[in-house]
Amino acid sequence: MRIVIYGAQGIALSVYEAFTISNPDKKVECFLVTSIGNNPSSLAGLPVRTLEDYSNDCVNKSDVQILVATPANVMGEIVESLHAAGFCNITLMKDEELNNLCTEASRRGIGYASVYGFDAGDEMPTLNVYMACSKFDKPLIRKYDIPKYMIPIHVGAVGSDNMGAKLFDNTGENISRKNGNYCELTGLYWVWKNLLPATDDEYMGFCQYRRMLDLSSEDLTRMTANDIDVVLPFPLTYEPNIEEHRKRYLKDEDWAALRRAIEELHPEQEPQIEEILKQKWLFNYNVLLAKKSVLQEYCQWLFPILAKVEEYSIPNESSRSDRYLGYMGETLETIFFMLNSEKYKITHAGCKLLI
Repeated sequence: MRIVIYGAQGIALSVYEAFTISNPDKKVECFLVTSIGNNPSSLAGLPVRTLEDYSNDCVNKSDVQILVATPANVMGEIVESLHAAGFCNITLMKDEELNNLCTEASRRGIGYASVYGFDAGDEMPTLNVYMACSKFDKPLIRKYDIPKYMIPIHVGAVGSDNMGAKLFDNTGENISRKNGNYCELTGLYWVWKNLLPATDDEYMGFCQYRRMLDLSSEDLTRMTANDIDVVLPFPLTYEPNIEEHRKRYLKDEDWAALRRAIEELHPEQEPQIEEILKQKWLFNYNVLLAKKSVLQEYCQWLFPILAKVEEYSIPNESSRSDRYLGYMGETLETIFFMLNSEKYKITHAGCKLLI
């Protein structure tokens, strides 16, 4: 059976890495895309080909297994295109399939621990996860059962309620007016300043209304039973490294402001951070679930850096409305937990991308 991966970005490269580690006797032939466009011409040393080109050259299509490794919202039309081209052996790499693959790769030593690989316990932790919602959110196509511990918080809160939110990030101590730049992180800031000091919860988490950790009740018992400090999304893999990847989302001058802020606030961490930026893994989406003390330490480190970036960025604050600080948060989350990989017991889980 010939193995082909559909996709050519972070999800596809991550699936390639996990698949090759989990299946050492199998080789991936190439990556497929609808059109080359902004996609690379090669990935992981393999060619990136258009579906049309590959289909024309493929003699025995029944001998090809295609792993679709793209965002879930485009999988439907990709499957239609594959069927139209005569391919029938198709596996959608989402939710359970992707979690199982990453867990197996973790078991074989990929470099990060899967929460699903730990023994379950008998005791549920006390926890709340705060889900950032915005007036700009598009309605979800499907209905989902959201766990009771997941509490919507309206970020950039102005006017009426949104998506049934009971919490608003423009009350108490807040940076709600900066939501255009911080995006969902104005919600995390609000949780840090207004809820975290007073809560008795053992764990606190943060997610977005379309992106959340894929954790069952049994998975939550794994956290208490194994004294896990934090659960992050499975990392996505980027070539050649995460510093180069940021160019897709961040201007050079904003990146320079970030490096300047880190150098000023944490000069002792600069050598380690330099090494982290040269590696390939990124914890996307500003999503996490952590012990209260760990979340406190993370926020105390994160937000002063972002405030310095604002100060050094040109233009800054109300004179711009791009989500550059929100994008930086993903890189900073990666840096912080890699810096503290020896201090914390870190595990990973799948991240649901709701559509």
